[in-house]
Amino acid sequence: MATYAIGDIHGCFDAFMRLLERCAFDPAKDRLFLTGDLVNRGPRSLETLRFVRSLGEAAVTVLGNHDFFLLMVAEGFGKRSRDDTFDEILVAPDRGELLTWLRHRPLCYLEGDYCLVHAGLLPQWTTARARELAAEVEAALTCPRWREFMEGHIWGNLPNVWSDSLEGWPRLRTIVNVMARMRYCSPEGVMDFSAKGELSQAPEGFFPWFELPGRSDADATLIVGHWSALGLKITPKLLAIDTGCLWGGELTAVRLEDRAIFQVKGTKEETRAL
Repeated sequence: MATYAIGDIHGCFDAFMRLLERCAFDPAKDRLFLTGDLVNRGPRSLETLRFVRSLGEAAVTVLGNHDFFLLMVAEGFGKRSRDDTFDEILVAPDRGELLTWLRHRPLCYLEGDYCLVHAGLLPQWTTARARELAAEVEAALTCPRWREFMEGHIWGNLPNVWSDSLEGWPRLRTIVNVMARMRYCSPEGVMDFSAKGELSQAPEGFFPWFELPGRSDADATLIVGHWSALGLKITPKLLAIDTGCLWGGELTAVRLEDRAIFQVKGTKEETRAL
């Protein structure tokens, strides 16, 4: 039995299938930890969503920002761009089942010594605290008022700093921003959402969230995606594995038991111009 952590797929279904073949993945005995952003920008989001759902308990995926955006658009909210590629999901006969399944995925997942989350965690949060806060968002996504959360409260850059005193929609939005959108933050936990590129582009006074000293999540190894410009970054306590298959890089899997790395390039159809 093996567990493979795989970075953001973004609808690059063909690369995903070739990567699983390279790993000799067997859903009867192996498992997948997926960093989120299953959909959008790549050509086969529908097939990706259907396949991951079909794996049942053999696959754990957390919600990424593009997954959230799909859920928003499906309810008529959010401003789309011409780069979005999930129309096939919106017109699929099994659209309802797929979107309901996606909406019920965790925002943060803990198992053993691992914490799986799309973007990252604030330095002040332990993984246990992160899991508690993620549960608040998950409850909002599955309660009768979940469409209200999608309509006008889930997206936005403010608040950009966490406080235990936050309440209501601003509290939930901040949790989403940390776990699904964050790249840079200050030592005090203030987030910046303007910079998305390489580390040399860090705004003054801000640092990659994982480089801040004295982090409270040192009890676990974090498995994250979201930051394709970062490339593959593996340290004793971090597996950052979004290696930009969509942008001409690779789709990456790391076998957790021995940290063996498996990679495939996307097809020409899957690779977008930088």
